[in-house]
Amino acid sequence: MKEDDKPFNDAIDHLNKIEGNPANFAKADFTKLPKPLKYFGYFIIVFFSVSILLIIIANLLN
Repeated sequence: MKEDDKPFNDAIDHLNKIEGNPANFAKADFTKLPKPLKYFGYFIIVFFSVSILLIIIANLLN
């Protein structure tokens, strides 16, 4: 285990073990998600981006 992965005290280590938080969460591979979940995430991101853009345009036109 690298120095960065170690918890800074025993209480945090215990909490992470109880909650199931991995110590190396930053190294999680999000490219292995199922395709429907990926597409749903892409849809949500695009939907909110377009919505914000349309709200800004509507406010500028008023």
